Amino acid sequence: MGDMLRAISEDGFIRLTLIDSTDIVTIAQKYHNTTPVATAALGRTLTMAAIMGCNLKSPDDRLTIYIKGDGPLGGIVAAADGACNVKGYVYNPLTDIPKKANGKLDVGGAIGKGYLSISRDLGLKDPYVGQVPLITGEIAEDFTYYYAKSEQTPTAVSLGVLVDTDLSAKKAGGFMIQLMPGCDDETAEKLEKHIATLPSATELLSECETLKDAAFKILDGFSPKLLDEFAYFYRCDCSRDKIDRALISLGRKELEDIINTEGKAELTCQFCPKVYRLNKEELQNLLESAK
Repeated sequence: MGDMLRAISEDGFIRLTLIDSTDIVTIAQKYHNTTPVATAALGRTLTMAAIMGCNLKSPDDRLTIYIKGDGPLGGIVAAADGACNVKGYVYNPLTDIPKKANGKLDVGGAIGKGYLSISRDLGLKDPYVGQVPLITGEIAEDFTYYYAKSEQTPTAVSLGVLVDTDLSAKKAGGFMIQLMPGCDDETAEKLEKHIATLPSATELLSECETLKDAAFKILDGFSPKLLDEFAYFYRCDCSRDKIDRALISLGRKELEDIINTEGKAELTCQFCPKVYRLNKEELQNLLESAK
């Protein structure tokens, strides 16, 4: 469970979304057995997916984040919905590269050069898709750039994952600050200077006793008002029905090959450790459906 909070400045021109995603990232690390750098990359992306997901208008609305790079990590996928659920995975969870000279995990080096793409399914005929090149691969800066270029919304993003000695997340979280339409230049400049003085997301969450304390520190000087607090969960919605549909989508020839060569199928969900096993009879029933 991740604790989440939304707040706004008294004048309504500054909006904050803040989350402590430590539990979410710890669950993801256990599910995928990720190395520290992979945990940091996936954790930052899951944190951002939850931040974006909580601002969806309907519980049925969904968004999916795709980060694809030429580094050893390969890529990251994270999905969230408006019902407070998030899930994700990395292409190569066992990626391990040297730390930076300052001793920090080299997430940008693990991801490399590539692109960030976000698909939003809002119940319309086609999903809305926005894509930008990766700027640093460190993820927070890339989302800041995404909002500036793809949505023309002045945005500041801070994401962090502190990995413990047992490879779990010692502390993880992040926040997103956005300027609303009508905000004057003076307020924007004041906010920009204030943000530059803030510690990292993990430091901030570690220093403050409550999420509310952290929110008031982030918006110090802007008379913040708490909007709501709620929980977000790492929750996979995989099912046998979805697995069946995925196998049917392979087509008749591919299913026949599986039946004739293997006589069974075993599939593991990409987002969680659940394994689905189908025997020959079940595969033949799917083949009939495919026909």
